[in-house]
Amino acid sequence: MAEILQLLIFGVVLGSILALGAVGLSLVYGILRFAHFAHGDLMTLGAYFALTLIVSLQLPFFLALPVSAAATILVALLADKLVYRPLRRTQPVILLIASVGIALILRSAIQLIWGSRVHTYGQGIQMPYRIADITIKPDHILIVVGSIALITAMHFFLKNTKIGKAMRAMSDNRDLAQVTGIDTDRIILWTWGIGILLASCGGMFLALDTQLHPVIGWRLLLPIFAAAILGGIGRPYGAIAGGLVIGLAQELSTLAISPAYKPAVAFALMVVVLIVRPKGIFAGRSI
Repeated sequence: MAEILQLLIFGVVLGSILALGAVGLSLVYGILRFAHFAHGDLMTLGAYFALTLIVSLQLPFFLALPVSAAATILVALLADKLVYRPLRRTQPVILLIASVGIALILRSAIQLIWGSRVHTYGQGIQMPYRIADITIKPDHILIVVGSIALITAMHFFLKNTKIGKAMRAMSDNRDLAQVTGIDTDRIILWTWGIGILLASCGGMFLALDTQLHPVIGWRLLLPIFAAAILGGIGRPYGAIAGGLVIGLAQELSTLAISPAYKPAVAFALMVVVLIVRPKGIFAGRSI
């Protein structure tokens, strides 16, 4: 029982990180209508920006987090202006292929700038909290609480602000939203900002929990897509539940299979959902 409870804790931590990535991915899909394959590498880029601030400039993690997220958002906006915007009226598959190219460029740039070796944030030795036979790292509490805070802030933004309501309208019908006077180009910029903010924070949380290397986000891309599809692609609130389900399933699967096969669990769940319920378990309104 203690082993199962410990895996549940690990699953919640992983699920929180996946939820941040999946929500950002769903927001981008809900507004721009294409699968953004560079999402994982933008998570990696945010984590490397934080590495520079934490290791080189000796900034604490809570200060490096917003600065790194802002830098990652600027990179995403630059990619949108140079690549995605000229292709916006083309077929979604063209944008998807372009996002694969952006992902390769980002990954190569990370290797050129920071190298290919493994890095850590160097937070020092942490004394875990012990409850009976269960251990909880302080970083795990930070990750879960930080993820809840970010998702809660996103919820209030979408529900209670003018920009959030415009994003919901554009998600339902872009042409109708444009006819009613909504500045769709401005909403797209906000979508990138919020989606990449969540993604970059997810990448930083993942690097805080494990080790940082150039493909850390790329390896997380399949579970993130699985979480988004499980919750209904384009539906951020479903992506939250999908991230937690995928995270828990991957960690609990280690009771029966090798941890090396955890990505296969996410892939299997994604395939089952696509066969049984293609629109996702939480099909409904996009935002």
